[in-house]
Amino acid sequence: MPKKSNAGKPAKKTAPVKRRRVTFQFQAAPGSKVSVAGSFNNWDTEAHPLKDRDGTGAHKLILLLAPGLHEYKFFVDGAWCVDPGCAEWVQNDLGTLNSLLRV
Repeated sequence: MPKKSNAGKPAKKTAPVKRRRVTFQFQAAPGSKVSVAGSFNNWDTEAHPLKDRDGTGAHKLILLLAPGLHEYKFFVDGAWCVDPGCAEWVQNDLGTLNSLLRV
């Protein structure tokens, strides 16, 4: 019996994943270069810089992230830092800790 072809039929529509707003905050010295990197951006230290809008060292960034578990760290002036405001951490392959975010 010949197989039926799906040619010409519209593809099934799937519901889009609803992303959620997540605020990342890190207190560093004024003038510091702070970014967040993690499983959500392939650990790219330049993809998501935080801003210190008032010059006090209070760096902040809001991202839209897909639901699920995300590991991340802050990259501050060339050094990796876990999030001191995050209570959940997991050990990474390098034997250090990553902060864990549940979205």
